[in-house]
Amino acid sequence: MAKQVTAIYPGSFDPLTNGHVDIIERGQQIFDRVIVAVLVNVEKDPLFSSEERMQLLGEVTGKWDNVEVDAFNGLLVNYALSKGAEVILRGIRAVTDYEYEFQMALMNRRLKPSIETVFLVPAEAYSYLSSSLVKEVFSLGGSVTGLVPAVVEDFMKRKTASNQRED
Repeated sequence: MAKQVTAIYPGSFDPLTNGHVDIIERGQQIFDRVIVAVLVNVEKDPLFSSEERMQLLGEVTGKWDNVEVDAFNGLLVNYALSKGAEVILRGIRAVTDYEYEFQMALMNRRLKPSIETVFLVPAEAYSYLSSSLVKEVFSLGGSVTGLVPAVVEDFMKRKTASNQRED
């Protein structure tokens, strides 16, 4: 019987971009099970709550039977072990990402040698894309069409409109 391989794809996903979706889609083709894990970090001031991010991820990834959405805090390797995952899936856009991700992968290996880190490079169209950049463009009134899934763009517009009504 073949071993089932579970991968954790962790991130803030604030907001979810088409680059993230690209990594999820290709990851679910490689691994038997992919858990997209939203990092809950109370230190940060996110655009979306962790519940909103999980909801949006669920809507976008619902078409893949082997993709689950969850949330976690604490050490990623401990979370991965609790889910029976053998792989941490990460996307790398540029050399600057690689330096940070390389350090994280080595630290994770030191903490839990049984867990491997696998890097995927996003499609060229998304190689420059980051959640921070999307938030900045959106906050300055620029279009994020084609940078995020349509459901995320709609949610961003609704959330901004409701925040403006409250002010």
